[in-house]
Amino acid sequence: MTDQRLSFKEMCARFDVTPRTLRYYEYIELLAPQKEGRTRFYGSTEIARMTLILRGRRFGFSLEDIRQWLLIYEKDGTAAQMRRWIDLADRQIKVLNEQKAQLDQTLDELTALRDDTERSLG
Repeated sequence: MTDQRLSFKEMCARFDVTPRTLRYYEYIELLAPQKEGRTRFYGSTEIARMTLILRGRRFGFSLEDIRQWLLIYEKDGTAAQMRRWIDLADRQIKVLNEQKAQLDQTLDELTALRDDTERSLG
Protein backbone atom coordinates (compact mmCIF):
# COMPACT_ATOMS: atom_id res chain seq x y z
CA MET A 1 0.00 0.00 0.00
CA THR A 2 1.04 3.58 -0.47
CA ASP A 3 1.66 6.04 2.34
CA GLN A 4 -1.88 7.28 2.02
CA ARG A 5 -3.35 9.00 5.08
CA LEU A 6 -7.04 9.48 5.66
CA SER A 7 -8.67 11.82 8.14
CA PHE A 8 -11.35 10.55 10.52
CA LYS A 9 -14.08 11.87 8.23
CA GLU A 10 -12.45 10.39 5.12
CA MET A 11 -12.10 7.02 6.84
CA CYS A 12 -15.79 7.01 7.74
CA ALA A 13 -16.74 7.91 4.17
CA ARG A 14 -14.39 5.42 2.52
CA PHE A 15 -15.68 2.49 4.57
CA ASP A 16 -19.25 3.72 4.97
CA VAL A 17 -19.16 3.50 8.76
CA THR A 18 -20.45 5.90 11.36
CA PRO A 19 -18.10 7.99 13.50
CA ARG A 20 -19.38 6.04 16.49
CA THR A 21 -18.31 2.74 14.86
CA LEU A 22 -14.87 4.06 14.01
CA ARG A 23 -14.35 5.41 17.53
CA TYR A 24 -15.52 2.07 18.97
CA TYR A 25 -13.02 0.14 16.84
CA GLU A 26 -10.32 2.41 18.23
CA TYR A 27 -11.61 1.96 21.78
CA ILE A 28 -11.41 -1.83 21.55
CA GLU A 29 -7.98 -1.51 19.94
CA LEU A 30 -8.82 -2.82 16.51
CA LEU A 31 -7.46 0.42 15.06
CA ALA A 32 -4.73 2.75 16.29
CA PRO A 33 -4.64 5.91 14.18
CA GLN A 34 -1.82 8.42 14.34
CA LYS A 35 -2.82 11.43 16.38
CA GLU A 36 -1.67 14.95 15.77
CA GLY A 37 -3.25 17.03 18.46
CA ARG A 38 -6.91 16.09 18.41
CA THR A 39 -6.81 15.04 14.76
CA ARG A 40 -6.62 11.38 13.82
CA PHE A 41 -4.98 10.08 10.66
CA TYR A 42 -5.26 6.56 9.32
CA GLY A 43 -2.32 5.23 7.32
CA SER A 44 -2.05 2.24 5.03
CA THR A 45 -1.86 -0.24 7.93
CA GLU A 46 -5.06 1.06 9.49
CA ILE A 47 -6.79 1.12 6.10
CA ALA A 48 -5.81 -2.52 5.54
CA ARG A 49 -6.96 -3.46 9.05
CA MET A 50 -10.31 -1.75 8.50
CA THR A 51 -10.76 -3.71 5.27
CA LEU A 52 -10.11 -6.95 7.17
CA ILE A 53 -12.38 -5.93 10.06
CA LEU A 54 -15.31 -5.22 7.77
CA ARG A 55 -14.72 -8.38 5.76
CA GLY A 56 -14.65 -10.39 8.98
CA ARG A 57 -17.89 -8.77 10.15
CA ARG A 58 -19.53 -9.56 6.81
CA PHE A 59 -18.55 -13.22 7.27
CA GLY A 60 -20.10 -13.18 10.75
CA PHE A 61 -16.99 -13.14 12.92
CA SER A 62 -17.17 -11.46 16.31
CA LEU A 63 -15.10 -8.36 16.91
CA GLU A 64 -13.16 -10.28 19.55
CA ASP A 65 -12.29 -13.03 17.03
CA ILE A 66 -11.12 -10.35 14.62
CA ARG A 67 -9.10 -8.56 17.29
CA GLN A 68 -7.38 -11.78 18.37
CA TRP A 69 -6.67 -12.69 14.76
CA LEU A 70 -5.09 -9.30 14.07
CA LEU A 71 -2.97 -9.59 17.22
CA ILE A 72 -1.52 -12.90 16.03
CA TYR A 73 0.06 -11.15 13.06
CA GLU A 74 1.73 -8.60 15.34
CA LYS A 75 3.03 -11.26 17.74
CA ASP A 76 3.67 -14.36 15.63
CA GLY A 77 3.67 -13.30 11.98
CA THR A 78 1.85 -14.23 8.83
CA ALA A 79 2.04 -18.05 8.96
CA ALA A 80 0.52 -18.21 12.46
CA GLN A 81 -2.14 -15.72 11.43
CA MET A 82 -3.01 -17.79 8.35
CA ARG A 83 -3.29 -21.00 10.41
CA ARG A 84 -5.62 -19.23 12.85
CA TRP A 85 -7.61 -17.85 9.92
CA ILE A 86 -8.16 -21.37 8.59
CA ASP A 87 -9.43 -22.48 12.03
CA LEU A 88 -11.76 -19.48 12.28
CA ALA A 89 -12.98 -19.92 8.71
CA ASP A 90 -13.68 -23.64 9.23
CA ARG A 91 -15.71 -22.85 12.35
CA GLN A 92 -17.64 -20.05 10.64
CA ILE A 93 -18.34 -22.14 7.53
CA LYS A 94 -19.91 -24.76 9.79
CA VAL A 95 -22.05 -22.12 11.52
CA LEU A 96 -23.16 -20.58 8.21
CA ASN A 97 -24.02 -23.99 6.74
CA GLU A 98 -26.15 -24.74 9.80
CA GLN A 99 -27.91 -21.38 9.43
CA LYS A 100 -28.43 -22.06 5.73
CA ALA A 101 -29.99 -25.45 6.47
CA GLN A 102 -32.33 -23.85 9.02
CA LEU A 103 -33.26 -21.12 6.56
CA ASP A 104 -33.91 -23.66 3.79
CA GLN A 105 -36.16 -25.61 6.14
CA THR A 106 -38.06 -22.47 7.16
CA LEU A 107 -38.51 -21.46 3.51
CA ASP A 108 -39.82 -24.93 2.64
CA GLU A 109 -42.29 -24.82 5.54
CA LEU A 110 -43.47 -21.31 4.68
CA THR A 111 -43.84 -22.16 1.00
CA ALA A 112 -45.86 -25.29 1.84
CA LEU A 113 -48.14 -23.34 4.20
CA ARG A 114 -48.60 -20.60 1.60
CA ASP A 115 -49.43 -23.17 -1.08
CA ASP A 116 -51.88 -25.01 1.24
CA THR A 117 -53.58 -21.71 2.03
CA GLU A 118 -53.87 -20.79 -1.64
CA ARG A 119 -55.32 -24.23 -2.47
CA SER A 120 -57.90 -23.87 0.31
CA LEU A 121 -59.15 -20.66 -1.30
CA GLY A 122 -59.57 -22.12 -4.74
